[in-house]
Amino acid sequence: MSTKKSAKKSDKPAATRCGFVAVIGAPNAGKSTLVNRLVGAKVSIVSPKVQTTRSRVLGIAMRDNAQILFVDTPGIFAPRRRLDRAMVAAAWQGAGDADLVVLLIDTSHKQPDEETTRIIADLKRADRQIILALNKVDLVKQRERLLALAAEMDATGCFSDIFMISAETGDGVEDLMKVLISRLPSGPWLYPEDQTTDVPLRLLAAEVTREHLFRQLHQELPYALTVETESWEDFQDGSVKIQQMILVERDGQKAIVIGKGGARAKAVREAAQAELEAMLERKVHLFLAVKVRQGWSEERERFRDLGLDWDA
Repeated sequence: MSTKKSAKKSDKPAATRCGFVAVIGAPNAGKSTLVNRLVGAKVSIVSPKVQTTRSRVLGIAMRDNAQILFVDTPGIFAPRRRLDRAMVAAAWQGAGDADLVVLLIDTSHKQPDEETTRIIADLKRADRQIILALNKVDLVKQRERLLALAAEMDATGCFSDIFMISAETGDGVEDLMKVLISRLPSGPWLYPEDQTTDVPLRLLAAEVTREHLFRQLHQELPYALTVETESWEDFQDGSVKIQQMILVERDGQKAIVIGKGGARAKAVREAAQAELEAMLERKVHLFLAVKVRQGWSEERERFRDLGLDWDA
């Protein structure tokens, strides 16, 4: 009879990790696309236009014993208006408060743009190690150009790691994710496992409509509008009625949003309603109205709703 005792398996669960990862960069670098991919769900709106993201958006990803809290920040650029200043301040605050920071650079440009150069200079002054992600590599045919850019960025001394990724296709994103998880601090999770964002549904619904307005309007009316969810009514059959107000600053802008015979507003409503139904997994009755409110972008209340500092 053997006296050897079999080793007991430990019932102790693996220590949990949790931390904030800020994703920063120039406008249109692909920050929202990357955060959505890392989270595995749409938490931030995406459009080809710069400065689409106006406020800090938190995307929550779960991976094994880790909860990664991705902070999608507004693009960092030279501000001109009060709203611009508040957006840039929110981006830098998100970076300053985070455990880890990822700088995203759009490699489809031949050289880093002015905003990116300015960001790197600011990071050097802050004396903080940053993870660099060279994005949109799928759009660059010359591998040598990517390698030269990586070498140039490495020479700045700002970056602990450099990744080549495509947020759009997912190439290289998993390698980035693994490094982020390995460097998160130990600690308890801050949100339920099934939660993907801290953005309230009413605001998320308004952002979906704003995204489709951007896509429909192209260059005609880029940033002179915002969307508010005025009412949200749940019905017993599981459907929901959402009423939203599109705010513009001038009568001419209102006409552009509505379109000839109301065609543009109808197209926006149908596209936003379809996306909300897929997102919420329920029937959505979406109603849109357009209102002229001069100076809406300077109203203190509007900044509060977006989580921005009016005094920035």
